Amino acid sequence: MKKPLKRMIHLLNHTGTMKIFFAYLIVLCIGAVLTWIFEPQVQSLWDGFWFCFVASTTIGFGDITAVTVIGRLVVIFVTICGILTVAMVPGVVVAYYTEYLKTRERDTVSTFLEKLENLPELNKQELKEISERVREFKKRHKK
Repeated sequence: MKKPLKRMIHLLNHTGTMKIFFAYLIVLCIGAVLTWIFEPQVQSLWDGFWFCFVASTTIGFGDITAVTVIGRLVVIFVTICGILTVAMVPGVVVAYYTEYLKTRERDTVSTFLEKLENLPELNKQELKEISERVREFKKRHKK
């Protein structure tokens, strides 16, 4: 469990997705404070967070609604940031992962070709490994 979580955190850091997430959290916090200050229905900071979270995820329960101009502007901004965050993060992660897989495949092919170039110098075990890899490759690419 530790290794996949570590890999995911590395991926999020490497792609800049963590920065997007933390920027979203900052927008959410600022929106919560502004909503708490300017909206008469928002009685606590927690209500401000709840309202901004519901607005940013576009769930919109309707238990609290913005009635002031500033409150409505905050909702618009928080909602746009929420939508952009939800839209960008999967795209960034998938693009990075796809590039990672292509690089890994290229490295594997390079190593394989390097071994093929040196066939006369390989021992029996190394030749057997190459043969098995060729069979596996054929099986995967027949589908």
